[in-house]
Amino acid sequence: MRIGMDVTSAVRQGAGIGRFTRELIRAYLSLDLPHEHVLFAATGGLPTSVTNARLDYITERARRSSLATCHLPLSDDWLHRLWHRARLPIPIEVVTGRVDLFHEPDFVLPPTLPRTPTVLTVHDLTFIRDAESALPKLRRYLNRVVPRSVARATHVLADSMATKNDLVEFFHTSAEKITVVYGGVDARFAPVHDPGRLAAVRARCNIGPGPFILGLSTIQPRKNYRRLIQAFSNLRPLASDLQLVIVGGRGWLYDSILAEVQQLGLEGCVIFPGFVDDEDLPALYSAAALFAFPSLYEGFGLPVLEAMACGTPVVTSNTSSLIEVGGDAALLVEPTRVDAIEDAMRRILEDADLRQQLVQRGFQQARRFTWDKAALQLKEIYERIGSA
Repeated sequence: MRIGMDVTSAVRQGAGIGRFTRELIRAYLSLDLPHEHVLFAATGGLPTSVTNARLDYITERARRSSLATCHLPLSDDWLHRLWHRARLPIPIEVVTGRVDLFHEPDFVLPPTLPRTPTVLTVHDLTFIRDAESALPKLRRYLNRVVPRSVARATHVLADSMATKNDLVEFFHTSAEKITVVYGGVDARFAPVHDPGRLAAVRARCNIGPGPFILGLSTIQPRKNYRRLIQAFSNLRPLASDLQLVIVGGRGWLYDSILAEVQQLGLEGCVIFPGFVDDEDLPALYSAAALFAFPSLYEGFGLPVLEAMACGTPVVTSNTSSLIEVGGDAALLVEPTRVDAIEDAMRRILEDADLRQQLVQRGFQQARRFTWDKAALQLKEIYERIGSA
């Protein structure tokens, strides 16, 4: 079987869906596979060094003799305009050549030949569940094209039961058409004890020597950082050197989040290091006193598991997939209540026994989610859908 896979998101996006797709396809291609594969990427406007580095990472352990890659010198934005706004029915096979199955890991199927079976990954329905978190133009576009793609796909993958249930509820998709494929935790996420590595990541992120609370994800309203900052402000009397470190690129409406820091007089106490390289993340998680992820809605919530794997206690939300990911290994809070976020963080900072319990449960919880398990699941789905 010749399988086509769109790795555009894996090549273009550093975090979020990009990381999820890179890790899943990397793990899948490392299996002993009898199939041929062609990886497609729209790389227009992207530095060649970035494209090559991320493709090399994905294919590092693949059997190269059965692997091909093809690029289009267009951006993903331009391709979406041609395929989904102008509705030009140019099938992906024009670029990839004949395929027996095509997998789109990023919400929206490209045109394919009529008889090509397709697998589509839908990571979340944030644009419906938390509509205010998406730019209006993007929300209108997704509301138009995602339901159409889900209906056309032969089979749909969801990152969590929460997303699967949303697809059934909002799009009336048959539950039998959807398979939950959880993300995993790479083995490099483990406690870091080396003082040199810990000191180096603190220096790179401009973090002081005292304890800090870590938040990690794109800075945007859905991540609920304003309430986290307010809860942190209430904790400041616990330790004068306590810091809140929020790692991630700046998304839309981030100005209101930065303004919250100024209004509360927390300049110097709340740190925004920006995007941090993947190789620094294990040390950053390990150095933190706790990891706070009070997001309003998540399709999966991979950082929660990564923090647990590094031995860091976690506070996260009692909503969406975070209930599945956190389990009994995190303190789950109502994300719209500042006092609930504050109380959970205070308990971890003050109660050493609770902290140790969460660390041990976190190790156990993280071990339940592996990319190898997800890769084997993906292989089974490809073979079942491709041979039907």
